[in-house]
Amino acid sequence: MSTTAGQVIKCKAAVAWEPGKPLVIEEVEVAPPQKMEVRLKILFTSLCHTDVYFWEAKAQDSVFPRILGHEAAGIVESVGEGVTELVPGDHVLPVFTGECGDCAHCKSEESNMCSLLRINTERGVMINDEKTRFSINGKPIYHFVGTSTFSEYTVIHVGCVAKINPLAPLDKVCVLSCGISTGLGATLNVAKPTKGSSVAVFGLGRWPWSKKFGVTEFLNPKDYNKPVQEVIAEMTDGGVDRSIECTGNINAMISAFECVHDGWGVAVLVGVPHKDAVFKTHPMKFLNERTLKGTFFGDYKPRSDLPSVVEMYMKKELELEKFITHEVPFAEINKAFELMLKGEGLRCIIRME
Repeated sequence: MSTTAGQVIKCKAAVAWEPGKPLVIEEVEVAPPQKMEVRLKILFTSLCHTDVYFWEAKAQDSVFPRILGHEAAGIVESVGEGVTELVPGDHVLPVFTGECGDCAHCKSEESNMCSLLRINTERGVMINDEKTRFSINGKPIYHFVGTSTFSEYTVIHVGCVAKINPLAPLDKVCVLSCGISTGLGATLNVAKPTKGSSVAVFGLGRWPWSKKFGVTEFLNPKDYNKPVQEVIAEMTDGGVDRSIECTGNINAMISAFECVHDGWGVAVLVGVPHKDAVFKTHPMKFLNERTLKGTFFGDYKPRSDLPSVVEMYMKKELELEKFITHEVPFAEINKAFELMLKGEGLRCIIRME
């Protein structure tokens, strides 16, 4: 049993007090986990564009003050009432979505969109009692997507915590709790390209880095005086076999769908669009047997499937190191934001200690 179990923990957290302003390292109080909750000691976290998106709060509603962060790895410090799947000391990945195990989605082999724990970007409190577990001088500091990993300690619903191989290096596998798993699953679980398939990925943006991952052609839509889907169709004798859209830009989504080959082409949408965006295309695109699919977290069920993704890395089937371009100490977390805003990195690991 942890010596801090059942007690309030005082620790450092990076608090976003208002939109677009630098995070401030503050001493916060983290309450003990309640029913079906666990308290984690975060060892490594990384910055995802989703954090920046809601920090800027330009297009979506956002609550402040709050503790951002959702891509991370840590160790269970203590567990609340009813938690039997995890014990203090377990190595885990917190996830922005969950798996309660009881709802229709969790019982279905075809869905990972848990009715209880599905991502909710507007909720800043815990489900159990609609209160926060973070506070400063008695004033609540709100949560972010149920994880809030920009804190040395955080409290998360047990259904949003995946237990992983204790031998896995947490400073590497932390990036699997969001972005990489989303893209990997969108490809392997949803697009399902076969060997030799042509695949167009929308949203890479950086030719030198994309070459490292096997990209053979790089197109900038601004270089052409016709829609990029027409350019791709001409290059590939009618269209690619599969396409994956990762930006959330509605025009890129339409291009991704319209660039796949008729008869068998499949387009997969990964990016999250603006709340007012509307997808427009001609119905004949569908009648000519093109398929459009959406995916959420790569169709992975967090608790059931993430451990096996970690094992892929352990077996050297995933090269996570290629994605990690920077590393900063927790005190310099704002530098990670600067790097992402300048487009100078892929993933920046933030060391909590």
